[in-house]
Amino acid sequence: MDSSAKNNSAAFKVPQPIRSDGAGGVDKGPRDVMRDLENPDMFVPPVTDNGLVPNLKFSFSDAHMQLNYGGWSREVTERELPIATTLAAVNMSLTPGGVRELHWHQQAEWSYMLLGHARITAVDQNGRNFIADIGPGDLWYFPPGIPHSIQGLEDGCEFLLVFDDGSFSDLNTLSISDWFAHTPKEVLSANFGVPQEAFNAIPADQVYIYQDQVPGTLQSQQVHSPYGEIPLSFKHELLAQPPLKTPGGSVRIVDSSNFPISKTIAAALVEIEPGGMRELHWHPNNDEWQYYLTGEGRMTVFAGNGAARTFNYRAGDVGYVPFAFGHYIQNTGKDSLWFLEMFKSDRFEDVSLTQWMALTPSQLVASNLKVGPEVLDALRTVKWPVVRFSGYEYPGK
Repeated sequence: MDSSAKNNSAAFKVPQPIRSDGAGGVDKGPRDVMRDLENPDMFVPPVTDNGLVPNLKFSFSDAHMQLNYGGWSREVTERELPIATTLAAVNMSLTPGGVRELHWHQQAEWSYMLLGHARITAVDQNGRNFIADIGPGDLWYFPPGIPHSIQGLEDGCEFLLVFDDGSFSDLNTLSISDWFAHTPKEVLSANFGVPQEAFNAIPADQVYIYQDQVPGTLQSQQVHSPYGEIPLSFKHELLAQPPLKTPGGSVRIVDSSNFPISKTIAAALVEIEPGGMRELHWHPNNDEWQYYLTGEGRMTVFAGNGAARTFNYRAGDVGYVPFAFGHYIQNTGKDSLWFLEMFKSDRFEDVSLTQWMALTPSQLVASNLKVGPEVLDALRTVKWPVVRFSGYEYPGK
């Protein structure tokens, strides 16, 4: 063994389920050490964790990958994460020219563009159409029943699709190819006024994703509708929206107040800088569905009656917080932690623990919690979604 290998071997320390207070013991049995290293606060829970809290984490890396010519997809629904009943999500990639075929859903579709560029098309119930190009950080939203398509442009694309039903699967959708394949050709002939032979080459089953040529410019693809364009845009440029900046990070909130078409899904794009924390809070309107974009973090969820559990997250992970459960999210890495928090709601709502205490008579707070001026004087009446205090570091066990 050369010296570099010896140094690497000496630097690697196999984690053991032993807390700093001595609780626990050595694990000598079969184990996945790399998995334990990814989940330090699940492997060695903080002493404050207690009781029975269901699993609130699932990684897209553990999801089935659907591979097609033209792209791929994988999904996290309540089948993969049973607690997640309000929302389901699909991580999808399209090659340059790859098409998510013409289709529609019984559920609303909200999407965040992760990488690259795509063209989306849609037509509403009044015959008004919409064609637009989507780039990194842009959103789209299609109400239930609105037919649409997605196509990768020159650099291809990858995006997150979110649906307002936890049991939804994108593989079980309403597609134009599937409908054609299961409609008699004489009916298609009568509907479109062309000979049956015109449909001899239609697909035998649902196409889902297929490879096509990269489309021309947006101007060259425009189709004029006699009924005009849709009155509410299906697109929103989230990164062009000025963030709410606080010590420790930033937040961009998008809901029906600034993206009017988005009636059933509200979201926030959160940045937590190193040493920062999404403050102690809860949401009074619905469960929270999270998608982690970059960095590393940990979240403790408080479920009441002495129950709390801590989870570790990194890019590609899904987190979940049941309705009104208290929680925080802490950056445990060296780079900024970015994630989306989403809700089946038309509005984003949260309650700040600090703000609640600050707007309550201080004598009542002091007598309830047995705290003095050091805590009471630090309370803020203005909400800071992300906080950071100088000298604070991520604590070890």
